[in-house]
Amino acid sequence: MTSTLRTLTVPLDVGSSPGGLPSFLVRDDVLCWSRREAGLVGYGELTRFNATGPERFLEADIWWRHLILEAEITDLVELPGTGPVAFGSFAFSKTSPHVSRLILPELVIGIRDGRAWATQLTFDGDPLTEAGVLASVDRWLSGSNGEESTQGGSDVGPSPEAVAADGSAGYLSHGSLSEANWMEAVADGVEEIRAGKLEKLVLARDVVATLPAGVNAAEVLRQLAARYRECWTYGVDGLVGATPEMLIQVEGRTAQARVLAGTLDRRDADGMDGSPMEYAERVLAGSDKQRHEHEIAIDSLTRQLAPFSEAMNSHSEPFILELPNVWHLASDVKAELADIEGHVPTCLALINALHPTAAVCGTPTLVAGALIRKLEHLDRGPYAGPVGWLDAAGNGEWGIALRGAVIEDANTVRLYAGCGIVEGSQPEAELAETWAKFRPMLEALGIKR
Repeated sequence: MTSTLRTLTVPLDVGSSPGGLPSFLVRDDVLCWSRREAGLVGYGELTRFNATGPERFLEADIWWRHLILEAEITDLVELPGTGPVAFGSFAFSKTSPHVSRLILPELVIGIRDGRAWATQLTFDGDPLTEAGVLASVDRWLSGSNGEESTQGGSDVGPSPEAVAADGSAGYLSHGSLSEANWMEAVADGVEEIRAGKLEKLVLARDVVATLPAGVNAAEVLRQLAARYRECWTYGVDGLVGATPEMLIQVEGRTAQARVLAGTLDRRDADGMDGSPMEYAERVLAGSDKQRHEHEIAIDSLTRQLAPFSEAMNSHSEPFILELPNVWHLASDVKAELADIEGHVPTCLALINALHPTAAVCGTPTLVAGALIRKLEHLDRGPYAGPVGWLDAAGNGEWGIALRGAVIEDANTVRLYAGCGIVEGSQPEAELAETWAKFRPMLEALGIKR
């Protein structure tokens, strides 16, 4: 063994995998970041960095930069996501005992703009060769490399006796709060807003899914990738989901974000006059409450990103993002990062400044964060925290871990969903919105409700 990281990136024949990146989701322990047919998957674990507390992002940033500083990197492709890549997931709260982590896999496969590649990573002193990388790809995809996952079941799905009478593969139970108690928490939050203590609060709730036949994590990721192609499907150490919200994407000196706030369940359009999109325009874009919530979120992000940028632009008006389960008010923000003392800020430095945004916490942040801890009665863990990847060149994509769940053991999955609470919020409507946001994970798990 040596202490020096060594990597070799070689091109792959993308034509051999017509299903795009989802066709590589063959293991329950895979690391995943996918949108449409592109993205990255990681296999195995070479090393990891763990952290808790308020300095978790900066500590991870220091660890990563030290790791790659003396790394021997041979990259025959040279695209964002080639060379050494780490996948990461961070706790939402600086007070959470949940361990944030960066994971360095043994093998990464990537697809982007019709090109595919594989990167082998090692601390061993043996030579890295193109033939060796391709052989490693074959071993991991055939399932003969490493131990079987401890997170999931077989690829054949639930056995017939595990399927409930309604056709579900499992059943649900409430999490930290019952529905009635959670609605009381929403009402309490509205009272705090009306009293002028804060402008917006985001409250989350959890439900627990039990799957007697076992959790098939790879199939969950494939289902999410297929159904929610406009979202970023993620899988990191048992955290799985498909987020529609990009906290920060960095490519060279360009940073981009997608901000969401304002939600409408697509089922609400059933039986209404006009087309579904006309209904969304009328009810969502025409709602003062929804637009106010969105303005708070976009102002929060642009204000926090401004010190790192020499130029920035965003939509003058939010657009409607159409997903299979809901519509969102959305805005895209683009910034040219400033050169600060000879360095462009890293992904993790930006995350440290941006997280938590008003879209997942509220505003003012400190007041909202304290009220979240008081009213939610749960530790969010990685829910609504940053999840994504970064490479040695400073590129990376970090979404907010929404529309997701944590696989707690072979038969148990904890799902999370939250809502932005403002002065006009109604507890019953917010509860219904959480069920709309649970829908992607329920579908992927095969649970009917």
